[in-house]
Amino acid sequence: MKVVLLAGGLGTRISEESQFKPKPMIEIGGKPILWHIMKEYSYYGFNDFVICAGYKQYVIKEWFDDYFLHNSDVTFDFKDGTKKVIIHSQHCEPWRVTVVDTGLNTMTGGRIKRIQPYIGNEPFMMTYGDGVCDVNIRDLLKFHQTHGKIATLTAVIQEQQKGVLDIGGDNAVRSFREKKATDGAMINAGYMVLNPEIFDYLDGDSCVLEQSPLQRLAEQGQLMSYTHKGFWQCMDNKREMDILEKMLAKGNAPWKKWED
Repeated sequence: MKVVLLAGGLGTRISEESQFKPKPMIEIGGKPILWHIMKEYSYYGFNDFVICAGYKQYVIKEWFDDYFLHNSDVTFDFKDGTKKVIIHSQHCEPWRVTVVDTGLNTMTGGRIKRIQPYIGNEPFMMTYGDGVCDVNIRDLLKFHQTHGKIATLTAVIQEQQKGVLDIGGDNAVRSFREKKATDGAMINAGYMVLNPEIFDYLDGDSCVLEQSPLQRLAEQGQLMSYTHKGFWQCMDNKREMDILEKMLAKGNAPWKKWED
């Protein structure tokens, strides 16, 4: 089963880094967050990726072009006036990576529509290239296969960032307490499983997946949610990037399973 990764946005809210590279290529722990997401899928046995690129898409292509060389033991032999490269051993993952230029200003639904020729008539997984999660992807897939609907998204609780107030009609604060995880609302965390019928809901580069397509699926009873109560963190800004960086530095990154 193929895994589609959305990696084409401008990343304007983390412009300190994204002015030089696409947001999914911003590094945490010395590797792009895109690589971390791919490692998670690979841990569960999914190694065939289609990357929807756009903004500075050449950076993604060049990184993967160099990846094999950078993870191999090699000899460069120039003795006879030519260059011979001898690969002794390589330490790469068994990945097949298709990078597709889906346009600079294309919206999320439009990007997925553009990669339809690379998917064919098969179910596929999809997530955003800027968030990590410790969801059990095998269980997510099993859940999708049991209900028979077109789409499944992973839902997580977005915690409140501030204390919780109970305010009366006279504007008097009746109670105050610190936030709890249960105070938050369920949000779409990505990590979706989609049947090929999803392409019938997508039209044109201006199509936003999270608007009309998912709304129509919900109205038709074709959209299911897989509730995940574990870790999920997006990387929309520098503060969130630092959170992920610190987790990796301390060795307690919940999504990093491949070395456990």
